[in-house]
Amino acid sequence: MDRIRERLLEEFPPSNREDWEAKIIQDCRGEDYAEKLIWNTPEQIDVRPFYCAEDIKDLEHSEALPGSFPFVRGNKKKGNPWEIRQDILVHNVPEANKKALFLIEKGVHATGFDIRKKVKLEYGDFKRLIDNVDLEKIALHWMTEEDPAYLLDSYRQFSDEKKADPWMFKGSVGFDPIGRLTCTGGFQHSFEVDMELGERLLHIVNRVFPSIRVIMVDGRYLADAGASCIQELGFSLAIAAEYLSFYTDRGVSVEDIAPHMQLNLGTGSNYFFEMAKIRAARMLWSNLLMSFDKTLTERSAVHIQSITTNRNKTIYDSRVNLLRLTTEAMASILGGCDALLVRPYDDSYRETDDFSERLARNIQIILREESYFDKVADPAGGAYYIESLTDAICSNAWQKFLETEKTGGYLEAFKRGSIQDEIRENAEKMQERIACGKQIILGINDYPDYSERIFETMDRNIAFYGQRYGIQSVAAPVVPLRASAEFEKIRLATEKHPNGRPKVFMLTYGDPAMRHARSQFAGNFFGSAGYEVIDNPGFDSLSWGVTSALDAKADIIVACSNDEEYADSVPEIYNMTKGKAILVVAGAPASMNDLKSQGIMNFIYVGINMIETLKYYQNELGITL
Repeated sequence: MDRIRERLLEEFPPSNREDWEAKIIQDCRGEDYAEKLIWNTPEQIDVRPFYCAEDIKDLEHSEALPGSFPFVRGNKKKGNPWEIRQDILVHNVPEANKKALFLIEKGVHATGFDIRKKVKLEYGDFKRLIDNVDLEKIALHWMTEEDPAYLLDSYRQFSDEKKADPWMFKGSVGFDPIGRLTCTGGFQHSFEVDMELGERLLHIVNRVFPSIRVIMVDGRYLADAGASCIQELGFSLAIAAEYLSFYTDRGVSVEDIAPHMQLNLGTGSNYFFEMAKIRAARMLWSNLLMSFDKTLTERSAVHIQSITTNRNKTIYDSRVNLLRLTTEAMASILGGCDALLVRPYDDSYRETDDFSERLARNIQIILREESYFDKVADPAGGAYYIESLTDAICSNAWQKFLETEKTGGYLEAFKRGSIQDEIRENAEKMQERIACGKQIILGINDYPDYSERIFETMDRNIAFYGQRYGIQSVAAPVVPLRASAEFEKIRLATEKHPNGRPKVFMLTYGDPAMRHARSQFAGNFFGSAGYEVIDNPGFDSLSWGVTSALDAKADIIVACSNDEEYADSVPEIYNMTKGKAILVVAGAPASMNDLKSQGIMNFIYVGINMIETLKYYQNELGITL
């Protein structure tokens, strides 16, 4: 057996970075591979085409073990048993209790009660809501607009009444005045009053409920508004620093604050980055706590809850959201989140139902029970790419945090609007990439199902939420925005058009490869606006093609051929269709300027701003946005 191993190793001699680079340069025929193969991400991180052991040999965290400082490899020494969480919007207490018991029976480990619309629970309601819930096994999370101290009072009354061990209560009572500021621009009362409520909560849980977290740091709001992973982590650290500074200045020790804090992170579609982001977050959090109290080394672990974002979710072709949710759940779990909330696939545009909630729940259950994602601690640990990416995200996010601190901290920066501006700028860059087709949203700006109808089944208030201003507003809030929203508004306008969907006819002729490629591009282009696309295998003559298009009552006729043929053929098509339909040329031929001088003004091509161009055609066709 040893000899077989030796012979195998002889066939695969060790290689180093220089060997790999030499091979890549050879395959690139001597060209600079940095230009072709290094990906400069929107976060300004250079991702190389390969990584090796040399990339991680100097990383300080590379020797860390799971469950040990700085917790980059997770909080647990063995396994990866995250909490499967699902939330309930409480309208009716008995119904909410019934649903909670159903969810627990179906496999969730944590239930979130959203009682914001109910305003406040009396103690009797509290008891009925958690009736028959096994509190030793199930974590409860509470979301309320009120001072959550009354919930802790209910816990205390329940504990006394049932003679229950306060240690068994697990979960969180969400208190996040800075999060409220972030998404509404104001506080419930004022900064000082709201923060003092938090101090009261800390005193209660430290005395009575050591396993309940009360201070939320919610980076998810930033992610939903378009923040990069660097901005989300850097600003989340700055929020945590505000809480730590305020409470330590008032005499509360970091040791009494840290166990009762929770970091919520949004999870998006950049698979490896999201995985590395969670690993980096734990290391950054440990470093932040250590800057307040250097004795906290092994007690500086943070509880991270991942929440799938709505930023990349779509209302058209929404079942594709299931694929997005699955990869986001995988990234969160492999990154080592402590709890995961997967939103239903239709959460972004209507009230969810039992079916969509079941699918959301089962994504996690399958990953746990059938794919065994809970069996291995830090499965990404040691992977050269992931470890290098973790370090890069960590360094950049720490720098973002320091920059925020130098300008006075999160609160001051937010009041000035600089945080909102940074996030808006990042979101706008992303929107531009999507509009120009450089970033694909499947089913929206590429491969749309243009026959789909959604208007009758959606809730516009959910799909296109606006700014929500709070009491005591001191700044403009960050505004959550789905990346596909502008395309969807165009398609919804098409759906509502009283004359029905415009018809786009592909006039294909000439070179078979080019006409097919350009009709595919043009079909995707106009399909993104919900237009009816009529494709064709090809016409032997222009007159036959134009006659067929006019017989089909086409509103738009798209010339699809190669550049060489356009110079002579497009003017001929234009003369036959003038005043009868809008003529569009698929491509950007060298003869474009000459064609424009003849009155042919409409061209679509790779890289054009689809949003602006589609709005132009909507206007030409009399479709009101």
